[in-house]
Amino acid sequence: MDSYIPLLMLFVIGLALSGGFVVLSYFVGVKNPTSEKMGPYECGVDPIGTSRQRFSVKFYLVAMLFILFDIEIVFLYPWASLFHQFKAAGLGTFIFVEMVLFLGVLGLGLVYVIKRNALEWE
Repeated sequence: MDSYIPLLMLFVIGLALSGGFVVLSYFVGVKNPTSEKMGPYECGVDPIGTSRQRFSVKFYLVAMLFILFDIEIVFLYPWASLFHQFKAAGLGTFIFVEMVLFLGVLGLGLVYVIKRNALEWE
């Protein structure tokens, strides 16, 4: 249990410092709210319309596809770094075929999405 005391102290000091900085900025900070400062920030462009507008389903589809292929890369890096160990253990062919099947399924999904024009913006 004694080995966890430094970790607990780290968390306590971190919480105290972050809380102290927030409280300090509240009391020391200059409060000069203007309509421009209180308005929404849209990358330097004045906002057009309401912030409650609906997004197209294609936006969510592209976001889901990005996440899907991002996760594919997350699985691909450890596989590539451990492939030599699998090969040394005699599992090289099996692991390679599994990854080719995995990439094939994702490739078929990408071909399907391209055929359905899901990545085309209007």
